[in-house]
Amino acid sequence: MSNRILALFAAFGATTIYGMNHTIAKVVMPHYIGAFGFIMLRVVGAATLFWIVSLFTPKEVVDRKDYTRIFFAALLGMCINMLMFFKGLQLSTPINSGVIVTLTPIIILILSAFFLKEKLTNMKFLGITLGFSGALLLILYGNTSQVVNAPNVSLGNSMMLINSISFGAYLVIVKPLTKKYSTVTLMKWMFLLGIVMTFPVTYSEFTEVSWSTLPFDAIWRMAFVIVGTTFLTYMFNVYALKTLPATTIGAFTYLQPLITIVYAVITGNDILDGVKILACFLVFAGVYLVSKKSGNHSIPVSDKRINSAN
Repeated sequence: MSNRILALFAAFGATTIYGMNHTIAKVVMPHYIGAFGFIMLRVVGAATLFWIVSLFTPKEVVDRKDYTRIFFAALLGMCINMLMFFKGLQLSTPINSGVIVTLTPIIILILSAFFLKEKLTNMKFLGITLGFSGALLLILYGNTSQVVNAPNVSLGNSMMLINSISFGAYLVIVKPLTKKYSTVTLMKWMFLLGIVMTFPVTYSEFTEVSWSTLPFDAIWRMAFVIVGTTFLTYMFNVYALKTLPATTIGAFTYLQPLITIVYAVITGNDILDGVKILACFLVFAGVYLVSKKSGNHSIPVSDKRINSAN
């Protein structure tokens, strides 16, 4: 099997894990573990795994001048981003979360226009309008009583929108660091900082978990989030990027919400109604327009490979 085929499988595997994560993580919240308690489990587990891997990779010394940037990247990516996503997912539905997090390329474009002077063409402005119209549609009209375990859909959707904004800002801040340091080096330090930053919020819910009585159904889901969503996806994407162009990996962005929808509906954890279909179409159209190359300007959709949120 060629390296390209293996790389495509790796990219598809990462996208599939991300897509399934919305439903797999939600099922255990809040009955077995609260959203914030889940974050403590995730950052501690991820930090442990990345530090273990770092023992077998070339050592890198972080420049003192990069300390501040790493700190704020961790604050946005491993603290605000994760807390908002998991709490929002607990309150809302898997399909809503799968659609809203797809807004990331649009968020990146807006932030790039402000801070990196990215040119906003009419097409990209239309894409921003369509994308946020889809998100607003879900927030205002996405509430449904037909989905169980979704106590406050509007608030949950709003929190996931904050998650997308935080993650977009994280990508802009972390981008220069990815050119200097390996993924393992960045992740081990940022997840370590994430433990410290989230501890005051997450510790209480973490200690409330009845670990000795957890059923296997809850254990494998928690393990999936730590090992699969937080660790393997990074490894898969790093491998894929060695062979595939960034644009090819960026195309998988459109596949993730589709996997989220199919898996959530098949497992009976969500329903697909007219509002969600329309919102999904608007977000897809918006992401397509802002991701479409225009001259020398393009949006780094593929930067989602540094994802720590979903």
